[in-house]
Amino acid sequence: MNKTLRRTATLPAPESPAGDTPAQTTFDGGLDAVVSLWQRRRRAMVYAGDEALAPLDADLAALAATRLVVEPLPPGAKLTGYAAKRIEIAGTLAGKSELALLNGLLIANLRKRRWPAHGPALFQRIWVEQGAALLAELDTRWLISSAITFSDHGVNERQRRTGQALAVLFSLMKLYEYERLYAGQYPDVAFASTKRVVAPLPMGMEPFSLTTGGLDVNLIAPIWEEARRDTVIAPLARHLLQVLDGDGGTLFRRLKLMRQERMVLLQRKQRRQEKRAAAAKQG
Repeated sequence: MNKTLRRTATLPAPESPAGDTPAQTTFDGGLDAVVSLWQRRRRAMVYAGDEALAPLDADLAALAATRLVVEPLPPGAKLTGYAAKRIEIAGTLAGKSELALLNGLLIANLRKRRWPAHGPALFQRIWVEQGAALLAELDTRWLISSAITFSDHGVNERQRRTGQALAVLFSLMKLYEYERLYAGQYPDVAFASTKRVVAPLPMGMEPFSLTTGGLDVNLIAPIWEEARRDTVIAPLARHLLQVLDGDGGTLFRRLKLMRQERMVLLQRKQRRQEKRAAAAKQG
């Protein structure tokens, strides 16, 4: 075998903790503690008596045509949770429409344990009637958040499955792409396909085959197919997957580059073997 393809490093086995120290866990307090933290983050938003989301019959076309004006916060103002969230979201959407703000406020509310009763129906109405407008206006961050909201508040199983699949996909992407920055590599720079360390994957998982593995295809294709069967979530889901496909800084693009490098090396190896075989016949 070509030495170039064997240039890997073997990591030493981790040392066992001294004495009877219990095995370390990732989540302090265990998974029940994770659930408790999650529930605290999902406390219902507090409204003042004169504060409310737009009603279910709001004029969405008018909101889409109205530019958002971010008003300065009065000094010393005491804000409810709703008012603080409205100011926070408006600050990220400066120059966008009032519809974009309403969509953001609905997302923030619908992630909680309780929400205004008409919230899910209003969110659905926005994406049925004004989905194209929001696709053209919102950046990827807000489009992903919108898609994730369908996981809990879709009106049918297809919407909820697609939303959940996108939630897992993009949430894990955010975690591992952020961690990868600490490797000292830019997102669009693939690792060399010849420098893999020999170490087991976590939880006893089978290794991924760089040349023949189809895990990436098996992950993306079902989402693409599932989404196209629902007219409401299809434009949003397929737009996000097309953005992913065109982004040069994702794991999926880096795997493609690594595959291409590996195939070039394998082809070179095969040519050398063929030359040696031909020389042996002539000799």
